[in-house]
Amino acid sequence: MKAILMNARGNADEVLAPGDIPEPRLAHGHEILVRIQAAGVNPVDAKQRVRGPYKGGEMPVILGCDAAGVVEEAGTDCKRFAPGDAVYFCSGGIGDAPGTYAEYTLVDERYCARKPDSLSFVEAAAAPLVLLTAWESLFERARTASGHRVLIHAGAGGVGHVAIQLAREGGARVATTVGSPEKAELATELGAEAPILYKTTDFAAAARDWTGGTGVDVALDVLGGETFTRTFAAMRPYGELITVLQPPPDTDWAEARLRNLRIGLELMLSPMYYGMHEERVRQAAILERCGALFDAGRLRVVVSDTFPLAEAARAHRAIETGSTTGKLVLVVND
Repeated sequence: MKAILMNARGNADEVLAPGDIPEPRLAHGHEILVRIQAAGVNPVDAKQRVRGPYKGGEMPVILGCDAAGVVEEAGTDCKRFAPGDAVYFCSGGIGDAPGTYAEYTLVDERYCARKPDSLSFVEAAAAPLVLLTAWESLFERARTASGHRVLIHAGAGGVGHVAIQLAREGGARVATTVGSPEKAELATELGAEAPILYKTTDFAAAARDWTGGTGVDVALDVLGGETFTRTFAAMRPYGELITVLQPPPDTDWAEARLRNLRIGLELMLSPMYYGMHEERVRQAAILERCGALFDAGRLRVVVSDTFPLAEAARAHRAIETGSTTGKLVLVVND
């Protein structure tokens, strides 16, 4: 089968290359063989390409964490899916198991969800990683509830644009930072009531103004660095700030401590990294719940661009700009 192989750490054009490898074979009863139709491209893929996989292993490795496709074969213990079923999932791609930049992959059926009928394979492939990141951040780390005021950074980006919708679905009101009027328009369409153009506006002051001076109840940081520390001043005392990135080692925590903020860290890949079966089953259940929201017209995923599988390096260059709208997707099998 064809796959994109990462042969070493480094520049996308130098270390990502198409290759032919054997098609995987079922190894245990709960596995399904999925013919991948499309694969999501995420910042974590580019970071692993530069720094090396989360879990070490011999090169080459196959990157890519989320995908959508059709079941080709099912193991003897499979009860949820059968050949011909369309699925979407987040599995593999962090070094110990092959990722989704390939024509086929093996997945435990218990870690998959049925592809929403209303989504194309491209749209479905774009969704799992960002859905799980946003859901866990808002509802498991931060305990977002109806009536909360939530600040979501990069509201037109991959995680941000679904986080706006999920927060609204939970009854929260949303402010978000965006980089352009066009992105502000998209964020408003998705349910944000206070888009903040961060390049020309002090977002912390704008968030306080939006809340009548008290600060937001919850904030979701997907940018890190200075944005993380500046967000302290946007929050009410005893608020909850979740970040998907590691706080800088030189972080000045004085403002966060003064406000008694609760800081949460979110990495939806942890269950995969640690081999936590029940947690991965729980994540599949989240995808099933989100699938119902897609099919009810209450949730959408924005795909800004697609690339043929062979052009994965070009997709990496695009995502490394840090300014893409929504998601990027590799089209694997037409």
